Amino acid sequence: MIIKGEPVKITVTEYDPAWPQRFEEEARLIRGILGDELAGLFHIGSTAVEGLAAKPVIDILPVVLDIGRVDLHNAEFESLGYECMGEFGIPGRRYFRKGGNDRTHNIHAFQYDDASNILRHLAFRDYLRTHPEVRAAYGALKAELALRFPDDIDGYCDGKDEFVKTHERNALLWYWGRWQEDGTL
Repeated sequence: MIIKGEPVKITVTEYDPAWPQRFEEEARLIRGILGDELAGLFHIGSTAVEGLAAKPVIDILPVVLDIGRVDLHNAEFESLGYECMGEFGIPGRRYFRKGGNDRTHNIHAFQYDDASNILRHLAFRDYLRTHPEVRAAYGALKAELALRFPDDIDGYCDGKDEFVKTHERNALLWYWGRWQEDGTL
């Protein structure tokens, strides 16, 4: 649980090759909870991009058949140490966080037909994986913001906002361009 009034320390580290394994370990637990409700499960965010500096927090995107049914599993997520945050500012999402002020994992669950939210996460991840100059610029920006806002998560996030929105747009256009060229995403 996040302790109110205590600052959240912003730490950006070099890429850790253990992050994919940490995702797989948590993904196994999530699959056990959501079972047949799960349509897909993806490692997203900066820890899913090899070579990208990041806050060492594993972001996970479960795609589910019925977002309302996720709420039936809140107690199971809590037993794994997650806080159940509901939509937490994004309609149709179920957000869970683990680790309190020393966050280790975030879950962003969306229903299968919420294509815009699912696609923007996957496109941005894949764009960073295939565009080394953007990946390097993003890593440098995050490191600089962590130094400027070491205890201010809002300042850190606000500082990334324009970069993320610009490159999320570029990523979506790149995704659609790939689809038009060869019919695959």
